Amino acid sequence: MALREIVVEGDDVLNKKCRIVEKFDKRLSVLIDDMIDTLIESGGVGLAAPQVGILRRVVVIQVDPEEAPLELVNPEIIETSGEQKGLEGCLSIPGKWGIATRPYYVKVKAFDRDGNEYTAEGTGLLARAFCHELDHLDGVLYNTVCDRMLTPPEIEKYNEGEIDFADECYVDTGDVELDDKGDEE
Repeated sequence: MALREIVVEGDDVLNKKCRIVEKFDKRLSVLIDDMIDTLIESGGVGLAAPQVGILRRVVVIQVDPEEAPLELVNPEIIETSGEQKGLEGCLSIPGKWGIATRPYYVKVKAFDRDGNEYTAEGTGLLARAFCHELDHLDGVLYNTVCDRMLTPPEIEKYNEGEIDFADECYVDTGDVELDDKGDEE
């Protein structure tokens, strides 16, 4: 396992559509392991293969550091519901933030590193991460789908706790039913 360099905006690889993974082999496992190590080291939530210069449909996501990262090979969104609008950033566009509208609930179909098909679903940040990372696989960067990008003074004030963006952000759970703790039932 090794850390890989994260490609930043301006590199053409980020704007290309990734190829489907056809071989579930040792090379794929090494890539996934390296991506997980790189993600954890970066402190990010998700990482797509093109962000480390590989044009394959592979994503890793870790919303909760106490849980194992999700490994998604050839992922596809198969269901969405509701809407959320909130802050979004990207490891490939460091130092910038935007406000993006995404589905509140997302269900994906994917394969694990051994070629076993499964589904995963999530709300809130996980749903946002599914959309953001799968966009990378099609050469789409979040700053092209944001409602607006924050200005450098806004980012500075946000980092210093002087402003928040609650007036611009919202959640509409749509058809997703939540229990009284806000968890999906």
